[in-house]
Amino acid sequence: MSATDAQAFWITAPERAELRPADVQRGNHEVLVKTLFTGISRGTERLVFHGNVPSTEHQTMRAPFQEGAFTFPVKYGYSAVGKVQGGPRDGKTVFALFPHQTHFAIPEAAALTVPDAVPANRAVLAANMETALTILWDAGIGPGDKVAVIGSGVVGALVGYLAGRIPGTEVTLIDIDETRASLAAKLGCSFATPDDADGDADVVVHASASDAGFAKAIALAGMEATIVEASWYGARTTQAPLGGPFHQRRLKIIASQVGRIPAHHAARWDYGRRMRKALDLLVDEQLDALISGESEFLALPDQYGSILADPATLCHRISYQA
Repeated sequence: MSATDAQAFWITAPERAELRPADVQRGNHEVLVKTLFTGISRGTERLVFHGNVPSTEHQTMRAPFQEGAFTFPVKYGYSAVGKVQGGPRDGKTVFALFPHQTHFAIPEAAALTVPDAVPANRAVLAANMETALTILWDAGIGPGDKVAVIGSGVVGALVGYLAGRIPGTEVTLIDIDETRASLAAKLGCSFATPDDADGDADVVVHASASDAGFAKAIALAGMEATIVEASWYGARTTQAPLGGPFHQRRLKIIASQVGRIPAHHAARWDYGRRMRKALDLLVDEQLDALISGESEFLALPDQYGSILADPATLCHRISYQA
């Protein structure tokens, strides 16, 4: 496959993007994949699009198959679903942590087969599900726990969805956007606005990436409760109200980041096993509620900025089948 046969989406400057030719050559022990769909991870990709990745995190924030470097130009993304072209896995649908591109070649081990029960157009949620699974491990949520999830974007909603399937849990999604109540209901969770949310939670997961959201997490946490900070703020400085009840309640704050497997799982789990489990967890058709829109790949440079700017965006899916 020559450079003229494939195209890739590049962010070339703050709030500017374009399609560029991609040179795709399959090497030994690699698979060639024709992309069917990719998913936009709004929070992270918005930071990249605006050039807000901190200089101290340029290496740790690299996507597995990123090209270029922060801040620009950079080919960034990590949620691709496609079909293998040729070889022993010909025709298999696979998921890969690859940027937005029409075709790509990657090591065989990096292309994970999508379970037959999971449609390709839903499998773009796998990277977000992997993050949510890691947050649940970090949170240590147990049967019967009262759980508050602040921020009902894709990751927060998936945390609520998973936590709600632990026997006896009481899970509430909390968001300033009252229209997210219908999403919470589809995922099996209760819903509240910040002003109406009940306190005394056993576990609070903060996923709103806002100072007000983190302050609310502290306010809702019960005595000796756990707060999991799942937001990514980029280069922005944040404020945390660590006075008032914070010390008296002996609250514990845990940072969750998908780039590492928590220590209490690391002896048994590797990244491949975790991602395979994330794919398995996508069998429920109710999760289609997290797909908030779809665009054609060729239109992506023109639409990318507005997709990222729209607070109603959950997972925006890109189609390559035109």
